[in-house]
Amino acid sequence: MAMVMEWLFVSRQYPLIDKMASTFTNTNNLSLRSILEKDKLTGPNFLDWERNLMIVLRHEWKWYVLEEPLGETPPANAPAAARNAHKKHKDDVLDVACLMLATMSPDLQAGLINTNAYDMIRQLRDMFQTQARTERYDATKAFNECKMIKGTSVSDHVMKMKRHLDHLERLGHPVPLQLATDTILNSLSDDYKPFVVNYNMNNMDKSIAELHSMLKTSELNMGTKSKTKDILMVRDGGVKKKNGHTSTNKGKGPVQAVESAPKKGKGKGQGKKIKPNKARTENRCFTCNEVGHWRQNCPKRHEA
Repeated sequence: MAMVMEWLFVSRQYPLIDKMASTFTNTNNLSLRSILEKDKLTGPNFLDWERNLMIVLRHEWKWYVLEEPLGETPPANAPAAARNAHKKHKDDVLDVACLMLATMSPDLQAGLINTNAYDMIRQLRDMFQTQARTERYDATKAFNECKMIKGTSVSDHVMKMKRHLDHLERLGHPVPLQLATDTILNSLSDDYKPFVVNYNMNNMDKSIAELHSMLKTSELNMGTKSKTKDILMVRDGGVKKKNGHTSTNKGKGPVQAVESAPKKGKGKGQGKKIKPNKARTENRCFTCNEVGHWRQNCPKRHEA
């Protein structure tokens, strides 16, 4: 009420300025009110619609009609300032009510056509705030439970988390930057644990866009290291694989296995040539040294 009376006082003191300001304000009001016409109230978009409505009414200095009910009409002998303030409030209530009705769906208009602005906003809040609370709960749950699958793109994951953040902000409940950053870091796969440790140890304080860029660079570096491990090293005209074997066979058919020679040792008994034992092919007597009988059958032995 005090604000309305102050406005009326200025209007009476400076009528020309008030007329010029009124013309300029009306032009701006029409331009700003277009944001409500682009996104009319249908129910699920109540929070967005209410936020846009408050922007328009703050610009027009009429948001007070949604916060203060219209009082009783002052008596005829009341001061002129009080009667003028009440009239101004009543006119603003009618203007805001018409604006609200004009920017909602026909079904909602039919049920609120005879309701003033103060009561109208409360009925709309009763109808749709429960739905908005459920939507906010679902958005918060989706954001906190979103986890990156190992092997998937970190860029796609961060963009998905960003969409959840934007949704919560549209619902009128933005997530603080530090909490949003911690939640995103906690949602990364195990491959990014070194990145998370380094980020926290250096007390980094980055925006979501900067964090996104850093994670993309980290993903690129990890991909480069992984490919380096799998690259075959070329040495001396051959291809050296992980197991250390070198192959120079290029278009010459399958490689034949070659038996390697035994290694020379330095231990006792190693390096000496051992002749194989010859099988005995003759029956030679050890007594007479003649062939044909054994020592036990030697006649010279019996003679002796």
